[in-house]
Amino acid sequence: MYDLAVAGFDDFGGMEPGEGGGDFDVNKIVEGRILRVGDGMVLVDIGFKSEGSIPLDEWDAEDPPPQVGDLVRVLIEDLEDENATPEDGGMVRISKRKARKMDQWLDILKKIKEGDVVSGLVTRKIKGGLLVDVSGVNVFLPASQVDIRRPADIGDYINRTVQCEVLKIDEARKNIVVSRRSLIERQRQEARESLLKELEVGQSRKGVVKNIAEFGAFVDLGGIDGLLHITDMSWDRIGHPSEMVAIDQELEVMVLHIDREKQKIALGLKQKGHNPWTNVAEKYPVSSVHKGSVVNVMSYGAFVKLE
Repeated sequence: MYDLAVAGFDDFGGMEPGEGGGDFDVNKIVEGRILRVGDGMVLVDIGFKSEGSIPLDEWDAEDPPPQVGDLVRVLIEDLEDENATPEDGGMVRISKRKARKMDQWLDILKKIKEGDVVSGLVTRKIKGGLLVDVSGVNVFLPASQVDIRRPADIGDYINRTVQCEVLKIDEARKNIVVSRRSLIERQRQEARESLLKELEVGQSRKGVVKNIAEFGAFVDLGGIDGLLHITDMSWDRIGHPSEMVAIDQELEVMVLHIDREKQKIALGLKQKGHNPWTNVAEKYPVSSVHKGSVVNVMSYGAFVKLE
């Protein structure tokens, strides 16, 4: 399971943000006032007996530059040796960045719960999956939950905005696990149930070929796959389904049979055209003579296609 400490989000012990002054504890958020800015550090008075210092690089590019007198929310990381001097950085070690992360974590807990659908930007690939930024908080998208069929490289999702279902929230570990796969499966199931209510035998439907096997092809009708058997592709004999259809080809097929309980659908392609056997007795009466082409030769005879 992914721990947010991996992304620099320490375990804050579940403590609520506080205000400047009063009790001072490690992992508590307080408000302080900037006293000095210089030498890559920002000195902040939080109302404690010693000031705290923050590295200047904790102000991101989009943040207004720190100014003397400004108020800033910080997280107390450590109460250091009382003999330390302000020149050494003060006895209090504080962090603006971790305070912001803590605020974002508490804020997202108010907004989402397990089972909710969230959107976020995939920021990077880590061991076992992806990190997705949801309202400023990195949540973990396991590789097995990226899609129904695991992609060749999950890194292709970096910088893409994805929708996911929240699988688990671990407040103690500051950990949220999400799944894009479960959301897709749920949406497909809803689409299948809706489509099955609409389908009727004899209907013509448009679909896309998703897979080809020796015995036929599977056609996605928009949420559910139907089987187009090789014997229902053409009135002529064919050796392999690939002679008639190709992956991602769009087809118009006829619904031949529906098993609603097992969610299985049989489709036909040749049924969309004229059946050459309809008037064969009249067209080719016994003892009549016709021209034809030999299409196959077997040990027991030959197959001839009549004009």
